[in-house]
Amino acid sequence: MPLVLDRLIDDRRTRIIVCCGSGGVGKTTIAAAIGLRAAERGRHVVVLTVDPAKRLAQSMGLTSLDNTPRPVSGVKSSGHSHSHGQAQAQGGSMHAMMLDMKRTFDEIVEGHSDPDRAAQILANPFYQSLSSSFAGTQEYMAMEKLGQLRRADEWDLIVVDTPPSRSALDFLDAPQRLGRFLDGRLIRLLVAPAKFGGRAGLKMFNVGFGMVTGVITKIIGSQLLRDVQTFVSAMDTMFGGFRERAEYTYRLLRAPGTAFLVIAAPENDALREASYFVERLERDGMPLAGMMLNRVHNQPAARLSAARSLAAAETLQGLDDGSDASTLAVTALRMHAERMRQAASERRLAERFTAAHPLVPVAQIAAQPEDVHDLAGLRAIGAEFASE
Repeated sequence: MPLVLDRLIDDRRTRIIVCCGSGGVGKTTIAAAIGLRAAERGRHVVVLTVDPAKRLAQSMGLTSLDNTPRPVSGVKSSGHSHSHGQAQAQGGSMHAMMLDMKRTFDEIVEGHSDPDRAAQILANPFYQSLSSSFAGTQEYMAMEKLGQLRRADEWDLIVVDTPPSRSALDFLDAPQRLGRFLDGRLIRLLVAPAKFGGRAGLKMFNVGFGMVTGVITKIIGSQLLRDVQTFVSAMDTMFGGFRERAEYTYRLLRAPGTAFLVIAAPENDALREASYFVERLERDGMPLAGMMLNRVHNQPAARLSAARSLAAAETLQGLDDGSDASTLAVTALRMHAERMRQAASERRLAERFTAAHPLVPVAQIAAQPEDVHDLAGLRAIGAEFASE
């Protein structure tokens, strides 16, 4: 079944679109194109990327992206009606940002503690290691930032461009994983000496510390226990908030206003990854809107088959008279044959995916003649989101 992106974009009930997929399929560009298309159809949009690549900024005419939403100039907004019969508001807008993992963690600390305690936490070596290198921190902070953007209520559509590769879905687990760490047994063991004191407390701590030595070493290496205890004492009042916000964001991802889009290219590996994403999202009960097959080479509208084209090229080459016209004709015939073969191969791969996932709507985006590096290129992609 076809996926019509404009219907999803125009539906004001859609508040979050999460783009996920393997690396190299044009996911960042698609996310930017969705953002621009929505803005030019009257939505107020912010695009959040956690991909370290700079393509998103370049394609929107920005020199750089950081942890603060930046306005994108050149958006041409127009009002019209969408599929639910309500008029779109005039004057859409678009902002873009790139997740700064550590800065987002710092913002949490600064926003939930007094200035003195915040300064103590930010300067703590254990915190600095945790906020920049703990497994899952990036994915957790992406969800934290998504929650912040949603609570701010400054935009009526948030487009999230997730990291490339299978780790793109790690954010589904990261909130619970980091929440359990900060709010769980490990923290209680670390703070035991301070809470219990004396020889009994020290004995209890030594037992607990033996259980978590491997975790501590992995996170902070040879960091002194004193730094850990100082961090735990300073953060003690904030631990419950991490889990509470994680649960809020997870509920947000499963809410009716969220839509997941799996981005893929018409290639074996990319479609295999797309199948993994689809199955994982369905298993977790996430609202999957469909799959976007990007960079599709459509079959040329010609009666000349690939086989006949190659045969004609070989015949001409055998009769080669050395003229430029003959050489050009042979080259054109071979290019036509290759294009026909590629289109046929891509069509078979797409049909295989559809057969395996018959209930997943699919939209196809044609391969662009050149790399997308500006708003005009993003508009060209967005034009294909309309219904046929």
